[in-house]
Amino acid sequence: MKTIMNAVSSEYIIKNSRFIAILYPINDISDVKKYIAETKSNYPKATHYTYAYILDEQKKSSDDNEPGGTAGIPMLSILENNDFNKILVVNVRYFGGIKLGTGGLVRAYSKSLKMALEKADIKELVKGYLVELTFSYNDQNKISNLLKDMSIIKKEYLNDIKYLVEVPKDRLKILENYDYKIIKEMDII
Repeated sequence: MKTIMNAVSSEYIIKNSRFIAILYPINDISDVKKYIAETKSNYPKATHYTYAYILDEQKKSSDDNEPGGTAGIPMLSILENNDFNKILVVNVRYFGGIKLGTGGLVRAYSKSLKMALEKADIKELVKGYLVELTFSYNDQNKISNLLKDMSIIKKEYLNDIKYLVEVPKDRLKILENYDYKIIKEMDII
């Protein structure tokens, strides 16, 4: 599995229609809604906002009133066939006045997505866990060293310190002397 590290876009023009594919890395379903709304806000006069995403076991696509199967499903297929996860593509279309036909739409949406993927910073995902780690303030420096190359999602400072952190499967043993709880198994960067 692989994902992208940051948002990237690409534009493809055919027969006066503009196709702008925007890729977003996502970690939560709320990211999907947020980025679709952001895209609509950034391109308010577009004709269509099609999309496809893969987030672990969740997959969805939308043709946004384009002929059925001409946008969302072809884009989802490209993401699946290239082994992507934690990724959203929103493809913005400005209609240019010339109909492309169903085959033309499939090719245009697919090409604009492929162009964006060529520009993306792609990273391999590894098997790991989302872990809740609780430790004392005295251990903060030790924990910072242990987790220096891991992704800390959330930090909470109460009586003890609580981190929500992504830990690769093969590195979980470094936490064995601390109070931790596995929240879920997942693909991580």
